[in-house]
Amino acid sequence: MTSFLTRRRLQGAVTGVAVAAMVLTTAACGGTTRGEEETTSDGGGAAASANPDAEIPADLAVGFLPKQVNNPYFSVASAGAEAATGEFNGQYTETGPSEASASSQVSYINTLSQQGTDVILTSANDPNAICSALDQARTAGSSVVTFDSDTDPECRDVFINQATTEGIAQTQVDLIAEQIGGAGQVAILSATANATNQNTWIAEMQEYASSKYPDIEFVATVYGDDEDEKSFQETQGLLQTYPDLAGIISPTTVGIAAAARYLSGSEFKGQVALTGLGTPNQMREYVKDGTVQSFALWNPEDLGYLAAYAGAALAAGQITGAEGETFEAGELGQFTVGADGVVVLGDPTVFNAENIDDFDF
Repeated sequence: MTSFLTRRRLQGAVTGVAVAAMVLTTAACGGTTRGEEETTSDGGGAAASANPDAEIPADLAVGFLPKQVNNPYFSVASAGAEAATGEFNGQYTETGPSEASASSQVSYINTLSQQGTDVILTSANDPNAICSALDQARTAGSSVVTFDSDTDPECRDVFINQATTEGIAQTQVDLIAEQIGGAGQVAILSATANATNQNTWIAEMQEYASSKYPDIEFVATVYGDDEDEKSFQETQGLLQTYPDLAGIISPTTVGIAAAARYLSGSEFKGQVALTGLGTPNQMREYVKDGTVQSFALWNPEDLGYLAAYAGAALAAGQITGAEGETFEAGELGQFTVGADGVVVLGDPTVFNAENIDDFDF
């Protein structure tokens, strides 16, 4: 089936030269400041005012590009994005790399753009590595929504944030502080060294802890690259290097599950606290066997769902990504675009033995 964007290109062939000139002069990533001159839903020109009542085209082509495929977290997010795309009668495709390296997403963005994808939804492995490819996709007419992990704000139209940076970071610090009595050595098991969201949360965690829990000492940050086996090995290394380690925070679903698996079969079970960001289905056995007391996350299915609706709103012209604009996101209701084109899903949920069986994702 021909996508909305491809059909639009064919219909606009007569005036293509004039449109291309306009695109090249106004749509370059970083060429404008959000709120001054915006890229339109057609991918070029100074934006007209958003039309909240515009209808979403029935055959929008939506491409979902996670940090890596076959990652349980992104599989759940993809299910949400696909469900939303079905609700507005779009065409859904998921593609992506098997490894979460900085530049691994570039070729997939190029392919999606060449295929005439109307909406690209992506979680960035690096804030800058994919900017050029996204810039070219936007120039070609794609609306770009980042979710989970952002790029430089000028390289996309809207970012769907799971929760506020402060909320995510402070929740994890409060959880570990509660479990270790507010004092002791804590290490961080992150994803990749360049992951935008991880690094932002870690910086906020350290700043928050220094003021609220001065007796907590962050001794190391290690990287499992969102690979199960490497995260498992990094956990083992932390416990060997820091014999007095009181707790580990892993703000990544792959990392926290791998760390829990190591702790559950080791002498450190019940001795070293573990918290971070995980899915209930991954962590249920470790909560029930006493390895983990509590952890947090938002619903990644809702995150993908919201990202897809934001992309559709952009492509339809309901929003441009300017602060204060609003759009409807199906069953989730109405959302407002904040500063720098950021839309916040909501507060993180804390999971523990009392409530974990109430969730299935």
